[in-house]
Amino acid sequence: QVQLVESGGGLVQAGGSLRLSCVVSGGPFSTYAMGWFRQVLGIEREFIGAIAWSGGSIRYADSVKGRFTISRDNAKNTMTLQMNSLKPEDTALYYCASSRSMTTMAAGAVDYWGKGTLVTVSS
Repeated sequence: QVQLVESGGGLVQAGGSLRLSCVVSGGPFSTYAMGWFRQVLGIEREFIGAIAWSGGSIRYADSVKGRFTISRDNAKNTMTLQMNSLKPEDTALYYCASSRSMTTMAAGAVDYWGKGTLVTVSS
């Protein structure tokens, strides 16, 4: 059974940084695109960004471009999201996702989801 487990969420002041991690077990990692979504209660889940299986292609949502960085380590089945210059509007539950391609993931077609980690940015 494929499991995606996020960690690293917490409370941070505006302008600060956090680093989220996602560890995948029980299924393919190195051949799948990985990505991040976030969701605020009552609002549709938002695509943040994704990284291709090779790590050679990465895309970001405009809302986080220049502030967030996605990377992956296929040897450790781990993906990270480095979040800098955080804003109160970045407060959300952050989800790790896995899909066969970045394109389908960005369209919301995700094969596997993590359970989420909460990020709270205070003003």
